Amino acid sequence: PVLTNTDLEKIRSISSLVGEAFRTQTLDATWPVSEGVDGLVPAIERICHQATDAVIDGHNILILSDRAVSLDRVPIPALLVTAAVHHHLIRRGLRTSTGLVVETGEAREVHHFCVLAGYGAEAINPYMAFELLEKIRVENGLELAAATVQKNYINAVGKGILKVMSKMGIST
Repeated sequence: PVLTNTDLEKIRSISSLVGEAFRTQTLDATWPVSEGVDGLVPAIERICHQATDAVIDGHNILILSDRAVSLDRVPIPALLVTAAVHHHLIRRGLRTSTGLVVETGEAREVHHFCVLAGYGAEAINPYMAFELLEKIRVENGLELAAATVQKNYINAVGKGILKVMSKMGIST
């Protein structure tokens, strides 16, 4: 479920590769700082309505992205926006018509990935974690290639997710 930045770009451009069978749309999961705390609820409502419109228009992969975060834009918490869109689409009877991919700077630890998956994300791109790993690799002069570092991180997160899932199975 963990996508590299390259993997995410492949998903974004999948319609040009395989035709119209898969269509993606990226939804901005941020809102203006100028709106303050009062801007959160309207931002969530906006993204939910955009998701509905996108699915009705035939987009079967929705990317919830907080990449537009800046000094002027605040990210909607990834769990909140994922759960909101997931349940909004369920209420509209559209959830089975689309997949949710979350592009977020928030996901770093195994727990973050597990909870996002539990809230409805089919795939997650932790772009900030990859940027941090690259910075650490360069600053420490590691001989590993960037792709190897990313692969090791993805493998570690994958094993962690599997461990959590196995514990869930035991507890139920």
